[in-house]
Amino acid sequence: MAATLRDVAKVAGVSFKTVSNVIHNHPHVAPETRARVLAAIEQLDYRANRSARSLRSGRTGAIGLAVPDLSLAYFAELAAEVISVADDHGVVVLIEQTGGDRERELEVLSGDRRQMTDGLLFSPLGLGNDDARLLQVDFPLVLLGERIFDGPVDHVTMENVDAARAATEHLIAGGRRRIAVIGAHEGERIGSAGLRVAGYRQALEAHGIPYDDALVVDAGPWHRVNGAEAMEQLLGRGVPFDAVFGLNDELALGALRVLRMHDYRVPADVAIIGFDDIDEARYSLPSLTTVDPGRREIARIAVEVLLGRIERRDTEPRRELRSPFRIVQRESTDAPVLV
Repeated sequence: MAATLRDVAKVAGVSFKTVSNVIHNHPHVAPETRARVLAAIEQLDYRANRSARSLRSGRTGAIGLAVPDLSLAYFAELAAEVISVADDHGVVVLIEQTGGDRERELEVLSGDRRQMTDGLLFSPLGLGNDDARLLQVDFPLVLLGERIFDGPVDHVTMENVDAARAATEHLIAGGRRRIAVIGAHEGERIGSAGLRVAGYRQALEAHGIPYDDALVVDAGPWHRVNGAEAMEQLLGRGVPFDAVFGLNDELALGALRVLRMHDYRVPADVAIIGFDDIDEARYSLPSLTTVDPGRREIARIAVEVLLGRIERRDTEPRRELRSPFRIVQRESTDAPVLV
């Protein structure tokens, strides 16, 4: 029969709890006690020596990825990219879904499950810029997303403002002047919605187009249903528009569905652009023009930065790294791609 923790405890002459503490790498274990437990693990071939080897190296061979919502295609596809990059480095990925809940995000930073990994890629939604101090942790951590800037750890993000400006200018280049936005968050400045609306407004100003608050529609979570509801709300306002910028692809796809239900022709009557370049954007009817924010590059940079921190345990200054973006033109717009 396979050896158990209690078998290891008996051979090492320690308590079951002490063996557990050693396996979970708790710091308050005397060196000689830790050595006896590791020797017992070796002797009994506990878990085929994987635990012992990990404990000797001080590493688990795994990293964590905590994201708000895997039902959002962006995060699901980001997770797939992270897994692919990590696999190239011989590392496995443990994924946690927080639901964007503040308490669950705090648990990710301090909970017992953290002991199962050597470091963490963390994309918060419930935490905000005022919580930057909470990222001062005792393990390698790389921050993703747009909720916290200028924190104490490495941060990998995207060019939200510039990419949103380019998306809006893409619509303007096609002759559109009444450009609606789907997915704003009222009062938000730091965060994906706030940054992308800022880029939208920059593009309007640069081209002498007045900003019209009636064309900006708030939405909750960025799911298709919210995009559809926001589009119904916009239509209900009775304001004229000839283009829609969905602040992510799922919002844009929901809006596209409603426009077609109301007999709008896309792009003849209304052009639509999204943001994220999720796989589904290629297969909608019409296919969705969108912003590729560099998701694959975000995954590569984030994993490699985290593994570098794990390997060196260095004290180099934190870095903020951004991925390049590009406009991916498809059937839902009729504008030339701006370079």
